[in-house]
Amino acid sequence: MTSLVVILILLACVALAFFILIQNPKGGGLTGSFGTMSSQVMGVKQSTDVMEKGTWILISTVAGLCIITVALFQKPEGPVKNGNAAQQNSAPAKKK
Repeated sequence: MTSLVVILILLACVALAFFILIQNPKGGGLTGSFGTMSSQVMGVKQSTDVMEKGTWILISTVAGLCIITVALFQKPEGPVKNGNAAQQNSAPAKKK
């Protein structure tokens, strides 16, 4: 189950990188690539809103999946601490 969540985290990170790399750092986004005519016809003016919402959704998804992964993580079972095991650990090494 944990490996499935880790794979989902990796896929969400790849999609998040895609959304971040598409955006223009000056806030123009895809609207700078097209002329004013195509912005009115194709509706590219809304692309910055879609990119921003997608970024926030993917950030929230990655954070939530990371929390779920921690919740699914199981503690490793160590040696049982009883009297004999404690004595074996504290005994000095034998000389040859």
